[in-house]
Amino acid sequence: MAKRTIRLSTDEILRKKCKPVQEINENTWTLLEDMAETMYDANGVGLAAPQVGILKRIVVIDIGEGLVELINPVIVEAKGSQVDYEGCLSIPGQSAIVDRPEYVKVEGLNRHGEKIIVEGEELMAVALCHEIDHLDGILYIDKAIPEEEVVQGGKA
Repeated sequence: MAKRTIRLSTDEILRKKCKPVQEINENTWTLLEDMAETMYDANGVGLAAPQVGILKRIVVIDIGEGLVELINPVIVEAKGSQVDYEGCLSIPGQSAIVDRPEYVKVEGLNRHGEKIIVEGEELMAVALCHEIDHLDGILYIDKAIPEEEVVQGGKA
């Protein structure tokens, strides 16, 4: 395993759409392991492959309940709404208010190419949405809600 460099929001790679993984092999496993090590080292709860310079549809997440690895993840169901501050390892020291689903169901593949379903509520739902957005070149700041709108709209 090796720690990789986290790309910052000024890096154009974070604005590109990632390609689906066609073949899961040793390189994929190494990337998953490196991403997890990088995420843990940075005290993050999630990391997407483009954040380490790889345009593949791969994310790792750990909200304190164990590592989740997802290859080619797709949100298949979303319910509810939660509005809260969100941050990103690619935008250190900043946060903004974002409206995310309260619950999401995601389909993807595990490291062995087996189809898996991951369901998440609250922080896990946020992490899943946030990391999958990265795979489409979307940053949380693109979805940020101005604080005055939140207070006036009664969302937070």
